[in-house]
Amino acid sequence: MIIGWFVSLFGPRLLATLTALWVIAIAAVNVIADALPDSTWVAMKPLPHQGRSPIFALAVDPGDNQVVVAGNSAGALLRTTNVSGDWATVHAGTAVVTTISFSPYTAHVVLAGTRGGGALASKDDGATWSPAAGLEGRSVRVFAFALNLVAAGTDKGVYLSQDGFSWTPSGLNDRSVNALAVEAIHAPVRLLASSDAQAATAGLTLYQSVDGGSTWTELNPPISGTIPVKLAAGPLPPAGNVRPLLVGTNSGLFQSTDNGATFVSLSASGLLPSTDFTQVVFVGDHFNRFYTASDGGGSGSGGLWRTRDAGQTFATMQPPEASVSAITVSNDEDPVLYVATFRPTDHLALLWVYHDTGGAPQGPPSALTAVASGSRGPSAHRYWLPAFLTSPEVPYVALGVAALLVVLTAVAAHLRGGRR
Repeated sequence: MIIGWFVSLFGPRLLATLTALWVIAIAAVNVIADALPDSTWVAMKPLPHQGRSPIFALAVDPGDNQVVVAGNSAGALLRTTNVSGDWATVHAGTAVVTTISFSPYTAHVVLAGTRGGGALASKDDGATWSPAAGLEGRSVRVFAFALNLVAAGTDKGVYLSQDGFSWTPSGLNDRSVNALAVEAIHAPVRLLASSDAQAATAGLTLYQSVDGGSTWTELNPPISGTIPVKLAAGPLPPAGNVRPLLVGTNSGLFQSTDNGATFVSLSASGLLPSTDFTQVVFVGDHFNRFYTASDGGGSGSGGLWRTRDAGQTFATMQPPEASVSAITVSNDEDPVLYVATFRPTDHLALLWVYHDTGGAPQGPPSALTAVASGSRGPSAHRYWLPAFLTSPEVPYVALGVAALLVVLTAVAAHLRGGRR
């Protein structure tokens, strides 16, 4: 019946039908290629020309969890639109890229800071880039976003912008600002900054602005450590008007729920190790869900941890390498993590992707060899079959396979009919 129907289609009608069915088949194949196994570490392709240094600049698009922008040690910006990590160079620079951030409030805007080369801005999800005016010659180390304001931490204090493309100095120009957070996103914007040039005997000092960066005052929280290395503010809780504030120092992670008036140590009682916490990222609009990571400062005590209850408990994500240099997390309910690690033994920078569905982390045992060679070895797909057979993509793949069989049947029938 089907064969007879296809045989009756000649010329353009047959060609159009075959083309449509082929498109369906290709879409189904792409679903297979882009599907990630649940709660499993998968090796990504390495960044081209990365060299033997850690990856510090990594960001995922809030609107598309497969669009990732990274910076390599050669000064280039690279972009991928699939979880395989098919990296394309979108900006060839010479200054090392230090940070990359997508705006959570302005769609398609993404910013990149460099070491001594100012900043770059993109309005098309990182596909094209242009220099950001006003930051020329600056080392830009961090960005933080309010609803209608963007702040940048530089080697000469804090700079402000309305759109990320044009910048003016705000204050702290005698400080090298290495961490920055927005505590209140509505006017008057409340900012918190830190410098890694702390005096050895002065204790830990933060700098706070409650008027959108116009003025700054010192804040000396009673928390351990001498250098704040990470500041992060999460979304507002359902009840309340104060965002959770996290401070990572060179000796632990601390949380405040009252704009920095008091802090609780999350490294106490064995929740987390007392090490340097260099990465903190919240999941979407969840004030109580975040990931934190450490490179361990070369001590081997680094790692990656997750909490789903605002820091009351933590679970280790068991990354394939303990030294984590960068993380970025999608806004999905079951988020996709992109993680950069660094292997101190041979200075190899590694990239991983992980779909966190809440299960116990699984790891590819030979993934390090696969990444180092620039290919995705068998370990990257070790768990793909069980995860795939239970995934929602199965009906679409079945449709694609059926369409492909129909295409082949139609072609064979048409060729047989042509010989008569």
